Amino acid sequence: MSSIITNPLSRRSILRKGAYCIALPFLGSVVRSAPATSVPKRLIYLGGGYGFTDSYRDKGASFFPREAGRFSDIGMTKGMKPLEKHKDDLTMVSNLTNLGVGNPHGGSWGYLNCGEYHEHEAGLSCDQIAAKNIGKDTRFTSLVLTAREPIPGQGAGHGAGLSLSADARGHSIPGIPTPVHLYKTLFAQKGDSPEQLLARLNNKQSILDLVAIDGGSVKRTLAKEDQLKLDEYFTSVREIELSLERQTEWAYKPKMEAPFESPDLNLAGEKEIRLMLEMLVLALQSDMTRVATYRLPVCSLISDLGISLSPHSLSHYGFDDDRRAASEKRDQKIMNIFAWFLDRLKETKDFDGRSLFDSCIVSFGSNLRTGHGLTSLPALLSGGGADRIRHGRHIVLPKENTSLANYWLTLLQQAGVDTPKFHYSDGEISELLNS
Repeated sequence: MSSIITNPLSRRSILRKGAYCIALPFLGSVVRSAPATSVPKRLIYLGGGYGFTDSYRDKGASFFPREAGRFSDIGMTKGMKPLEKHKDDLTMVSNLTNLGVGNPHGGSWGYLNCGEYHEHEAGLSCDQIAAKNIGKDTRFTSLVLTAREPIPGQGAGHGAGLSLSADARGHSIPGIPTPVHLYKTLFAQKGDSPEQLLARLNNKQSILDLVAIDGGSVKRTLAKEDQLKLDEYFTSVREIELSLERQTEWAYKPKMEAPFESPDLNLAGEKEIRLMLEMLVLALQSDMTRVATYRLPVCSLISDLGISLSPHSLSHYGFDDDRRAASEKRDQKIMNIFAWFLDRLKETKDFDGRSLFDSCIVSFGSNLRTGHGLTSLPALLSGGGADRIRHGRHIVLPKENTSLANYWLTLLQQAGVDTPKFHYSDGEISELLNS
């Protein structure tokens, strides 16, 4: 059940351990000081792993609409029905394909950096490009959230990798895996005095000094393959150094006090997802970050629904009606959670008194449309942060297999990131924008 916080800076519990919905109020005392006209743009990317249930024989539309048009005219499909109240603030785009991904079991792998395209290896994911621009003045340039899955690799539905985000080398960035880890990241903890924090940071720096070597002289004696490995090593060391430098800069700016007790370590499924998203709302509201990704758990949510199938088995829903019904049940639960998240963004006040929703661009999707289909992937978009995007409709792009990179480019530009290109994109998606 939701609770209202009467004293937002108290450490007293507003939650029983294991609760998941905390309905946080506007925290005016912790929001950063900013000019009244300077409402920042926020970008949130949510990834669901396997896709959704498609139409089957004569059973009618399941998740994906069969025609283009305004939702008020074409209606909401069975799978999208939980989003009914948000239909005027929602866009679905069809005919997008991640041209850089060829693994039908890859799930989210390569989703935000568009994987590899012929000889071109994609590097930074779009969220990290945004982080370097709109996130550079916040404590966390981006929040990379993920989940612990009991099934490794592709069996869990997300494929390889650690999160949705990728660094400049195209390597998956480790994410924050549980509500407890996110809680400790966002809120002040014992031992967080500037002096203690700087001591820990200095210790990490000294360790880096010990492992750093003069690579110039060594590199000349190595084979080309080993030289590349050494370059990767020094790139990793440099990234850690930059992270330490940033943490040092923020050491004397205390984190906010936690408005509730540390969550239960064993939270899973829907409760886990909702609490992660609730804390994300607070991080956005208090301007701790402006960019976030979240690779939602797949296995625990399916288990939470009482479904005994593995994610991979569930993706083969065409075998029988019971399996198809279970797949549709999963679709509706995911959209129910997505609708709730949009509710929370709309209910939460920004520092200028408007809703947080008005400054956010929220994407939900996957590399996979349905089963192991790689074309016309699911792309849901919401939020009022993109001034030129008209919501309330299903858009079927005229070109089949339009590059997903074009979609990410369009969202980056709408968030105020000044970039003419994203990897192998060839332009923004004009059908998405007001003329």
